[in-house]
Amino acid sequence: MKFLEEVPLAPYTTFKIGGPAQWFAEAASEADLLEALEFIEERRLPLFVLGGGSNLLVSDAGFAGLVLRIGLKGIQHFLDGDRAAFRVAAGEIWDEFVSRTVAEICAGIECLAGIPGTVGGTPVQNVGAYGQEVSQTIQGVRVLDLQSSKFVEMAGPECGFAYRQSLFNSTSRGRYIVTRVDYSLTPGGAPTLSYTDLRRHFQGAQQTPSLLQIAAAVREIRRQKGMFLVDGDPDCASAGSFFKNPVVDWASLSAIEAALPAGTRVPQYPAGEGKVKLAAAWLVEQAGFAKGYGNGRAGISSRHTLALVNRGGAKAADVLALSGEIAARVAAKFGVRLEPEPVFLE
Repeated sequence: MKFLEEVPLAPYTTFKIGGPAQWFAEAASEADLLEALEFIEERRLPLFVLGGGSNLLVSDAGFAGLVLRIGLKGIQHFLDGDRAAFRVAAGEIWDEFVSRTVAEICAGIECLAGIPGTVGGTPVQNVGAYGQEVSQTIQGVRVLDLQSSKFVEMAGPECGFAYRQSLFNSTSRGRYIVTRVDYSLTPGGAPTLSYTDLRRHFQGAQQTPSLLQIAAAVREIRRQKGMFLVDGDPDCASAGSFFKNPVVDWASLSAIEAALPAGTRVPQYPAGEGKVKLAAAWLVEQAGFAKGYGNGRAGISSRHTLALVNRGGAKAADVLALSGEIAARVAAKFGVRLEPEPVFLE
C-alpha cells in the first residue's frame, strides 16, 4: 500500500468540497486494511473510512489523520434455496450492482437504482428510497472490528437497522469497517411499486412493469429531481438529500397541524408503533425556502428542496451556514428538529 500525504479530498466527494487528508491510502484487500490499521496505531492517528464520497461533507481544514478509501472488488452470485444470494465486496459501485441484479431478474433492490456511492456504505446508512430499504435484503455483513483487529461476520438482525440508521453509524460508530455485504434477493420476483412517484410514472400501463423498467424509471425520476449524478449538471454537486425525514410521535404531529390553517395536512408516512415520518421537503418549503434559494456559493437545488448544492467554489462553511439557517427556521415554525443526513468530516 502507498500512504500519500496532504491529498485534497474534494475530488473524492460528490459535493466537491473539503480540505486535504494528512494521510491517504486505498485498500484493495482485507490484508491492506490490516496494514492500514498498523499504520495508524504506530502513529496514533485517527482513521476515516471513505467509500464513494456521496454522503459526505469534508471540512475546509481537511482531516488530520488517515483517510482510507475502500477499493475491495468482487461479486459472487449463487442460489440459496429459493433465494438469489449475492456476496458483494464493499468497493463495488452500488448502481452497477443494482443493474446486474435487475438484469438477472432478481427483485429486492430495483427501487434503489441511481443511488451514488459504493456497496459498503449501504448497510451503514441503511440506504432506502422509493419504497425499499437495503435492510430488507441484507443477509449479513462482513466487517473488520477495529477493537480486536479481527474480521467478523454479522447477520442482518445484528446490524441494528432503523430508518437511515444502523449500529455502524450510531452505537458502534467508528468501530467497524465493512468489507463485504451479503444480499438475499427474489429470483423472478415482482417489482416493488408502492411509492407515489413510481405509481404515477406507470399510470395507465397495460401490464406490470419489469424490474428493468422500474430501475430505469427510478433513475429518470431521480434525474428530474437532480438526485441522479450527472457530470456537469449544476444541481449534482451535492450529497443528495441533506436532511432526513423527521420521525415524530402522533402528539407532536397533532400539535404541528393544530398550528396550521384549518384542513392543512402535513405529508406523512407510517414509521412504526406510535410514530410517523414527516416529509422534510414539505417542512422546508413551508418554512419559506424555495428551490433555487441560496446564500451565494451554496444553495438549494433548482429541482429538489432537500438537496443543498455547491454552485461553484463553495466551502463547507457555506453549506453549514445554509443548512443551519434552514434547520433553525423549520424548528421555529414547527418545533421539529431536522437532522443532517451526510457525514461531516473534520
